[in-house]
Amino acid sequence: MPTFVQILDFIGTFAFAISGIRLASAKRFDWFGAYVVGFVTAIGGGTIRDLLLDVTPGWMTDPIYLICTGLALLWVIFFGKHLIHLHNTFFIFDTIGLALFTVVGVGKSLALGYPFWVAIIMGSITGAAGGVIRDVFINEIPLIFRKEIYAMACVVGGTVYWLCELAGMQSYGCQVIGGISVFITRILAVKYKICLPILSGNDGEEQGKEN
Repeated sequence: MPTFVQILDFIGTFAFAISGIRLASAKRFDWFGAYVVGFVTAIGGGTIRDLLLDVTPGWMTDPIYLICTGLALLWVIFFGKHLIHLHNTFFIFDTIGLALFTVVGVGKSLALGYPFWVAIIMGSITGAAGGVIRDVFINEIPLIFRKEIYAMACVVGGTVYWLCELAGMQSYGCQVIGGISVFITRILAVKYKICLPILSGNDGEEQGKEN
């Protein structure tokens, strides 16, 4: 039987793959190109995390990630017309993947004995890095470089996870509450247009570049 963390990982893989494939379809990629975008979206953050933690990436030992991405592609192929009419589809799937992957990254780092600040960084990388790779592949500015709250939601969720662990909660309770924190933070930030301050450049420099 799969563990609770594995279930979260699989659901997150499916959700992130759909978000990547959905954007690839909007850019009119072919099926293979869309599959590649969905796959790197799903495994990109976890691969970077595992390499930093000196662990073999999960997709290299378990084909379920390839299978999940294939199922996500079939889902978009068969239900793509319905998804296109749902304007919030990408946002919802991306936010679900962000939340689930963040807590998986935090939990794995803590299980390997790393301190909480490393776990929070690894959780943020797991949640956000796949989206960065996806956006680069489809020639978009990555979300974490825009004013939207994205990677910061991962930091919030990772911090909540750690606080729950300090309070003596069971690991699955920490994962659920941490994931919900990421999800709610992202939802509220978008709904109420909450964003981090923008670093303003030097106006003179900008005008000089234009000239």
